[in-house]
Parts: sequence; C-alpha cells; structure tokens
Amino acid sequence: MSDDFLIRDHKAKETAKHLQQYYKTAQRKPVWREYVEVIALALIAAAILRVFVVSAYRVSSSSMEDTLLTGDYIFVNKLAYKYREPQVSDIIVFEYPLSRDKDYIKRVIAVGGQTVEVIDKILYVDGELAELYPDSKNIDPNTLAAQLSNRDNYGPVQVPAGNLFVMGDNRDDSRDSRFWGFVPLENLKGKALFVYWSWTPDPSPTEWTFPYIHTALFELGSSIIGFPSRTRWDRIAHAL
Repeated sequence: MSDDFLIRDHKAKETAKHLQQYYKTAQRKPVWREYVEVIALALIAAAILRVFVVSAYRVSSSSMEDTLLTGDYIFVNKLAYKYREPQVSDIIVFEYPLSRDKDYIKRVIAVGGQTVEVIDKILYVDGELAELYPDSKNIDPNTLAAQLSNRDNYGPVQVPAGNLFVMGDNRDDSRDSRFWGFVPLENLKGKALFVYWSWTPDPSPTEWTFPYIHTALFELGSSIIGFPSRTRWDRIAHAL
C-alpha cells in the first residue's frame, strides 16, 4: 500500500515536471520573431504619431534665420491648437493662403484684433515696440520707402478676427504677411517643437543627368562620406 502511494506520488511529480517543460517550450518565441514584433509595434506607433500627433518638416528657405536654418529638420505638434489659439511669438506651420498646397513656417507677430505697423524696419504692435526675438535680424542696411515696398514700412493695419499676422525672423529676406496678407486660423497645421536633425545643404548641388542612377549613386556616396562634417550636431534637439 505504501509502495503504491510512493509510485503514484512519483508519477504525479514527473507529470507536473513534463507539463511545466512543455509550457515553457510552447511559450518560448524565436529571437527573430521577438525582433519582428518589436519593429512592427515601433512602426505602428510611429505611424499613429505621424498621423495624429506630430509631423516632420524640412526647412528649405532662409526666411526664419537664424532661428531656423536651411536644412533643419523639425517636428511639429499637430494638436497644439486643437484646444487653444496661437499666441504671439509661436513658430507655426501653415498652408500658404495663396496656394494651400504649399506649407510655410513663420512666427506669429499679432493675432486677431491687434494692430501692426512697421516704421523704418522697427516693428510695433498696438502702438508699442514689439518684442525683438534673440535670433531675428535685419541683413540689409538700406531702408525702403513705403511707396517701393512693404518690407520696411507697413501699416498700420488691424488683424481681422480669426486671422494671424506672421513674419519671418530674417526680416529683410522673408515674404510674409507684409506682402501677401493674413493667415486664417483654418490654415494652421501645427506648432514647431524642436530641430531633430540639421544638415548643411550642398552649396554646389550635382546636376542630375541621364542615366539618373549614376547621379543617385554619386549623391548617396557623397552623403555617406560627408555625413559627419555636414551634420550640424549643435542644432540637434534645439528647442523652438
């Protein structure tokens, strides 16, 4: 009787041991599968962020120098103005009012109801000297008369409700609200967050000739070789 009990106990332990090993084997995933799942989840998360939260843009003009440089790559918060309106000094991305298939980036100078005036390059908002932002600049020592251009002498003009007055920080080299008018709030695409990468453009870009594969391979090689020297490391993670 005692021997039968010992045998049953031993068999129960062996069965439990085999079951435990079976479940461990069944639950263990191949390493490659774990990597695939992690990459897939990362791509899905990135896609969701890209569609609903942030967008990436490349700065292609000098109008916002020295705040933003040509070749800067920035992240833009698409939800920034879902529950509030832009504030003066915000750097925004918006659809160009005269051609909404183009995206522009400028700084908000005034909002609806405020009055803007430029006198000999000096900017005033509501009759008071406007804030001078650290990296904004004037590069042309000449002052243009109002009869010749709106660049250096403009207004006074009141911004209509539901609109924004925007300017580039490179005041003498920016086509902005002084020239083409106001930005409707409905044109907003988001608020600039930070520079996630910055690349010095090639001052002498290669001319693409047929067969284009040769030019493409040359450009790829040049980019790889020049990556360390052409990357503006000091601008990465630069907040805006």
